[in-house]
Amino acid sequence: MLGIFLDSETNGLNFQKHRIVEIAFKIVDILTGQVKDSYESLVCVTQEEWAKSDPASLKVNGFTWEEASKGLPPSMVGTQIQEMFAKNKIKRGEAVFICQNPSFDRVFFSQLIDADIQESLLWPYHWLDLASMYWGKTIKEGSTGTGNYPWETGYSKDKIAIANSLPKEGQPHRAMNGVDHLILCYKAVVGFPKKVL
Repeated sequence: MLGIFLDSETNGLNFQKHRIVEIAFKIVDILTGQVKDSYESLVCVTQEEWAKSDPASLKVNGFTWEEASKGLPPSMVGTQIQEMFAKNKIKRGEAVFICQNPSFDRVFFSQLIDADIQESLLWPYHWLDLASMYWGKTIKEGSTGTGNYPWETGYSKDKIAIANSLPKEGQPHRAMNGVDHLILCYKAVVGFPKKVL
């Protein structure tokens, strides 16, 4: 089973008016933790799209118009992702997406590759989130007295990191940094059953 650990950065939270600015992912063997492949790219945003940016979002990721305007066209990024998924034989039942916030990442990912195309390629439709994994684990720990409940520690990715004695994600947020931090947190919360040393 493969996990597509994915993160994206955008110029706002509303997929109807904001655009994806950067995407990154690593394809990981869920049993061993071995990274099979990785991808990252800036995505070109037009000046008109950039004008609709949410300043709070840009404060988090630190992107400027100069950077965003130099990204690859969205159609090219979509083509590259399709080629990489084909090379790695990504398909439903044999891979899942894993994100910090899949409801956010999935809708912006669909700006690059239409949902109908994803379906025609039989890509995974399971987008799993780290917070739910942590929630399930810590509910059990809290109920048995071996740890805290998730609402006591918090369940954002940074709060999950702190609860597991890991560093917070670096600032400003960038997609590949987010992916690496996600994998680090996943390893602490879930682990890789047959980890390669």
